[in-house]
Amino acid sequence: MEKVVINSFEDFEKLVGQQIGISDYVQVTQERVNLFADATLDHQWIHVDTERAKAESPFKSTIVHGYLTLSMLPYLWNQIIEVNNLKMMINYGMEKMKFGQAVLTGQRIRLVAIMQSLTNLRGVAKAEIKFFIEIEGEKKKALEGTAVFLYYFK
Repeated sequence: MEKVVINSFEDFEKLVGQQIGISDYVQVTQERVNLFADATLDHQWIHVDTERAKAESPFKSTIVHGYLTLSMLPYLWNQIIEVNNLKMMINYGMEKMKFGQAVLTGQRIRLVAIMQSLTNLRGVAKAEIKFFIEIEGEKKKALEGTAVFLYYFK
């Protein structure tokens, strides 16, 4: 899918209530999981011990940290949209975030983004983006919620 290009608040307004886009799938490898475990000091065996996970986990595999799945949002988001003419963009927070299903290490995930609402706060665009992280071949979502961003246009 082609990136959506935004150059102004008015361009954003046209997307309210619309699907912005869908990213490509990206595979979450054991190497990425291990690096995330090192970065966060979360070495829980369900994430990093492949042999134990095969034997003891109900998933029969290591699983991706939920917060690693969440941390993939910026990478996936940049595949969907390009916002130009900015002074800066700030991640304002998350709302109603819920993990629906574990991502098994090696599975592929993608982002689906919908412009839920847009507010003009004295020249700053407050965008509320409903998002879903989907797992390839699975009906249940890995993660869903609303991301809130502040866009400061030039």
